[in-house]
Amino acid sequence: MSDLHRVSPQPVTHYENFPVASWLCPPQLRAPIAAIYHFARTADDVADEGDATPARRLEVLQAYRKELEAACSGQTPENGLWPQVFAPLRQAIAVHRLPPHLLHALLDAFVQDIEKTRDGTGYPGIAPLLDYCTRSANPVGRLLLHLYGVNDPSALTQSDDICTALQLINFWQDPSRDLPRSRCYFPEDWCARHGLNPAELQKAALTAPADALIAQCATDARSRMVRGAALVHRLPGRAGWELRLVVQGGLRILDKVERLQGRVLLERPRIRPWDAPLLLWRALWM
Repeated sequence: MSDLHRVSPQPVTHYENFPVASWLCPPQLRAPIAAIYHFARTADDVADEGDATPARRLEVLQAYRKELEAACSGQTPENGLWPQVFAPLRQAIAVHRLPPHLLHALLDAFVQDIEKTRDGTGYPGIAPLLDYCTRSANPVGRLLLHLYGVNDPSALTQSDDICTALQLINFWQDPSRDLPRSRCYFPEDWCARHGLNPAELQKAALTAPADALIAQCATDARSRMVRGAALVHRLPGRAGWELRLVVQGGLRILDKVERLQGRVLLERPRIRPWDAPLLLWRALWM
């Protein structure tokens, strides 16, 4: 199994559900945030990048999980394949007592991604999609709150709302890329309500039913984001300001999704440099 690392590209440059450890973060937390980010990004690459078979991806993720288990136990694997990931993560776990179950939950989500893509299955309703978010997105927010020392139930609930909204926004801004890869993140019962076939959504892009489906999705994600937004006042100093920008960035994408309507099935909305003044203004008045 010496070639396991080939499934996972070495450069780590993006992870859609993770706020960047920017200059707004407290300096003492940049290293652990970056460690968690690299852990999640590398696992995401295993699940999503390249042309490996599903069986191979699952094999690599199992090896990756074993290295996570070693890191959580403070051990260094004898033949570790991802030292650039697990050396800093092991230190972050030891210093900040990161909850292992949250890190494992992220891997569970990547396994689910691989299996669903392999089987060509979608989500029959919103509940299974939200259940997926409890593993794919919500652990990220809870890990950050743990680092900031915020752990009361109301804050955790607000964090879950924000992270779930970010995950849904990521899904619903990306159908132009996901649908051709046989990945559909629109609840099947919502599609049926509007008379749409999930397998043929892109063909229906410029229709009133597609517009109605996208409007329903955007409304749902927006309501979750707004419900969790009060969390920005709970985080100290610069961290609270970074979260303001994360929230406003998600809401801005939703503005663009709503404007595109069904055309979002054909083109991907993006945050542009000229959106920055509006984001800063909105963040200021939260």
